[in-house]
Amino acid sequence: MEVERGRRFTYAELDARANRIAAALRSRGIGPGDRVAFLLMNGAEYVEAYYGVAKLGAVMVPLNWRLVPEELSFILSDAGAVALIFDSEFDEAAAALHAGDTELRIWLRVGDEAGAAATGFADDYDTACEAESGEPVTSDVCDDDMLFIMYTSGTTGLPKGAVHTHNTMAAASITMNMTADSRMSDRYLQMLPLFHVGALTPMTGCLHRGSAVILMRQFDPAAVFPLIEAEKITAGLAVPAMLNFMLASGGHETNDTSTVRWMMSGAAPVPVALIEKYAELGIEIHQVYGLTETCGPACLISPEEALAKAGSTGPAFFHTDVRVVDGDGADVAPGEVGEVTIRGAHIMKEYWNRPDATAETIRDGWLYSGDLATIDKEGFVYIQDRKKDMIITGGENVYPAEIEDVLARHPKLSESAVIGLPSDRWGESAAAIVVVNPGESVTSDEVIEFCNGKLARYKIPRVVEFIDVIPRNPTGKILKRLLREQFPGPAPE
Repeated sequence: MEVERGRRFTYAELDARANRIAAALRSRGIGPGDRVAFLLMNGAEYVEAYYGVAKLGAVMVPLNWRLVPEELSFILSDAGAVALIFDSEFDEAAAALHAGDTELRIWLRVGDEAGAAATGFADDYDTACEAESGEPVTSDVCDDDMLFIMYTSGTTGLPKGAVHTHNTMAAASITMNMTADSRMSDRYLQMLPLFHVGALTPMTGCLHRGSAVILMRQFDPAAVFPLIEAEKITAGLAVPAMLNFMLASGGHETNDTSTVRWMMSGAAPVPVALIEKYAELGIEIHQVYGLTETCGPACLISPEEALAKAGSTGPAFFHTDVRVVDGDGADVAPGEVGEVTIRGAHIMKEYWNRPDATAETIRDGWLYSGDLATIDKEGFVYIQDRKKDMIITGGENVYPAEIEDVLARHPKLSESAVIGLPSDRWGESAAAIVVVNPGESVTSDEVIEFCNGKLARYKIPRVVEFIDVIPRNPTGKILKRLLREQFPGPAPE
């Protein structure tokens, strides 16, 4: 069921719609291995096109619609995408991409026929699908062939494409359904955008299980609790910031939440106080830890264990192995800090066109997460820090190098370092620590404005601090630990 437009589809209807978009793409020359990018909000078109592309043996490239055209263009070019399916909300971005340098030759616009014609380059999605019969579309592609390439930011400032196959997604679905309390009768609320693995994998798992999925076009905290009552929601997933916003809306005070058994929450630690607040509503919060590179699953903790083992993200998912290792790849002793490594049939095949990064990340079948943690004698993992200095703001991953790369272009700044500051609203917010060139002057607002249009809004620093010298170690590495001590926050709301 799609909330905003009130459309409901049976599994048979979804299958027929997936066949139609598959046939429409095939008639335009799309075949096995071709990359088809999605710039779509949550909706029926996203789900059916995902399955339609899979039926063709083509490869989906989900795009984060919060990115600016410059960022989208890099991903499209890196992936070698030849087709783009986009929502009418993104006409401006699509026009900028059409005018730019990409390999895109097929454009399908979700909206209305007149709007598609007005672009001068796009076909109307519905018209293209209605021209097809809905008869089954099949291909010989399966198993270890690519299903999607999902881009995740890298420490170099440029995103890397995590390649997942039909097999890795199937394994992720099985792993989640075997570990979580999922039921065929569930009515799962999909609030996160489907360009996230934390949305795409659970949605796939629900359809694999035979459950109902209720799609919110985008997260609206004031609409969640009324929707829970109206649709008798039983489960869902929300990052901690979303759970806070939902409570702040007050909807739980006037709407029936008794049908909800649990909600998963991840992307950042879930405070015990928040778990307790939802427990008062009869809703269990299951804290999850995972990565794009693992197709989602790594660790999961129940609400009872979360209270007993405060700060832990839990033990490994079923069909998943998790170890915490030292620099030599040996298991650390309980309580000692090491790097989290994950093994399972659901870890990515590779980074797209990055054999160097793949070899660094996947060693002897184990995926090295870059996250530092301890592990206790019972196998419960406690995340300590992020080896790659990643910032998680409102559930979105932001790497400082991306922002630092933009700030390096500012003519009045000699150097910069970006750290995360604690934020009650977003979990973390980016802060830029900058050094101004001698004889120059610049304000915080000017630095922030310089980032506009070059970075997605959630990546733009909310705080700018000025410093005479950025501390470095003898090899030149920035000592961000010292910067965090000097600028502890919190970030302004």
